[in-house]
Amino acid sequence: MSETKKRKVHSPEFKAKVGLEALRGVKTINEIGQEYGVHPVQVGQWKKAIQEQAKTLFEGKRGPQPMAAHQEPERLYSEIGKLKVELDWLKKSPGSTCRDAARLDGPRGHGGRDSAVRFGGGIPRHPRCPAGGPTGR
Repeated sequence: MSETKKRKVHSPEFKAKVGLEALRGVKTINEIGQEYGVHPVQVGQWKKAIQEQAKTLFEGKRGPQPMAAHQEPERLYSEIGKLKVELDWLKKSPGSTCRDAARLDGPRGHGGRDSAVRFGGGIPRHPRCPAGGPTGR
């Protein structure tokens, strides 16, 4: 009966070690392959991969870019969505003083956040209410 061989799975550290040794050029690729138990073609492929990817190490102007830089806009859009949902809920809730859409969307001089203070209202504002309504609902 035929016996199937399992493929060897090498760690990235092992691949880097073998590829860097091939780059040094002290030993031949055949010698390195024999020493580590890897086919010489595989050693050559790892060497080539290191050579191709080495140029990307120094592409940035001032050091590596933070990994989360591409996630920042997604996080901000998510926050905007949450705030819109909350604002819609506040506009529709029966006991809310934030129901007047014109007050919420209009300019500040016409019933905006600072209107109670300017007109001497002195009404304490709820911190989560965009229109600055009273705290008691």
